[in-house]
Amino acid sequence: MTPLKTKTILFFSLLLISRLTAQTDSTVIDAYIDGLQAGKTKLVGMFGDQNYIADSAVVDPNGHFTLRRKSPLPAGLYTFLLPGSKNLSILIDKDDQILTLRANVSDMLGSMKVEGSLNTDLFYQTNKYQSLQDRELGLLAEKMKNLSAASPDYQQAKSRQDELVAERKAYLDGIYKQYPNLFFTKFKYAGQNPEFREMRKPNGDVDTIGQVVSYRNRFWDNVDFNDPRLLYTPVISNKLKRYIKDLTPQQPDSLIKVSDALIRRVMIYPEYFKFFSNWIALQYENTKTTVMDGEAVFVHIINNFFTEELATWEKPENIKKLRQHVWEMQASLMGKKGPDVIAPDVNGQMRSIYEKTAPLVVIFMFNPDCEHCQKESAEVEAIYKKWKDKGVDFYGIAVNTTDAEWKEFVQKQGFTFTNVFDPTNKAIYAKYYVDITPELYLLNKDRTIVAKNLHANQLEQMFEKEFKKMK
Repeated sequence: MTPLKTKTILFFSLLLISRLTAQTDSTVIDAYIDGLQAGKTKLVGMFGDQNYIADSAVVDPNGHFTLRRKSPLPAGLYTFLLPGSKNLSILIDKDDQILTLRANVSDMLGSMKVEGSLNTDLFYQTNKYQSLQDRELGLLAEKMKNLSAASPDYQQAKSRQDELVAERKAYLDGIYKQYPNLFFTKFKYAGQNPEFREMRKPNGDVDTIGQVVSYRNRFWDNVDFNDPRLLYTPVISNKLKRYIKDLTPQQPDSLIKVSDALIRRVMIYPEYFKFFSNWIALQYENTKTTVMDGEAVFVHIINNFFTEELATWEKPENIKKLRQHVWEMQASLMGKKGPDVIAPDVNGQMRSIYEKTAPLVVIFMFNPDCEHCQKESAEVEAIYKKWKDKGVDFYGIAVNTTDAEWKEFVQKQGFTFTNVFDPTNKAIYAKYYVDITPELYLLNKDRTIVAKNLHANQLEQMFEKEFKKMK
């Protein structure tokens, strides 16, 4: 065989192998970014509100990189973190992961050309269109700020604003109609907010609460809960955060009502049920919320949705621990009768919360080694002295310490109110929950818990509020 024939056969053999290899790659993303410096790019995916590194590739000196995978990426929105603090996003489904991207690094959005992925192509086309509109809408809004609503210039700007909004809606509706089942359509449609509806009370005043409730009731109408792909984009987590944090009053009763209804709505959609119940519970877990008694939301969700039958994603032993944890918390939720504690004071005498006769009782839980306890103790003692003849008494409970350390701390701080300590912890177990000291609870005249998670500087305001109620 001649050398030429040998080289020819070798060339075609390598070409065939290359083609066969390419056929086995489920994901091939080729990117040519003019002006991009050489280095390494990381592909970042997301689930809910969490990001993760999905893959990586090397960028050559010409701004070219190829990412190949045998197994496909989960359908979703991904972002390439590029050298030079640049980034590049793609929206892909399971069957459109062979694509080519071409752009200039100086204007990634404006210059982007996409081949092979209709989802990513529409993603960029729509972002380009909306970017141009947003510039004009921004200028119009700025202009209207300084004009009277009755002026001709304002009316002209408002008319143009309405025109642009209508154009955007028509543009998106056209895409939805042309590609009703495309992943991009589900993604974009889910991200659209409900139309604002003006509502008025019978007397003609604007019904602001009614407007918010109406808006909130329609907030999820555009989301297809049958489609778990949306969880791999920012749409769902952004909507959930706004729904719970912005559209719902940050009070335990409101949060429980709204959260419970939403979680029950998605219970038949396993991925959404898992994400929604976990996300909301974690937002209001003790130490992770600034809402007074926000842990009531956490307790409600765990009690109602984290059972072996429902939370099938979790191990039974973990569910058992979680439910035990909320059982320890639920006796000290606001609105509940404050449990009595009977424990020995520094003189060894048994002292009870319920022996206190003052209309209001503050429960001060502390640890002698806690720096914040040491800082707040002087203020707590000063407040006690100021209010002890005005109808407020204090009951101190030492936790996680020793008898000697506790007594030394009480003496050093000069506490003159009742202080108790039970080294066995039996006197307070599952009564007044404490995770971070100091912890302050306030009981009213009926010994109902009316405030908790307080700082010392909030006590006097709460006293005045409760005495005002009594009058």
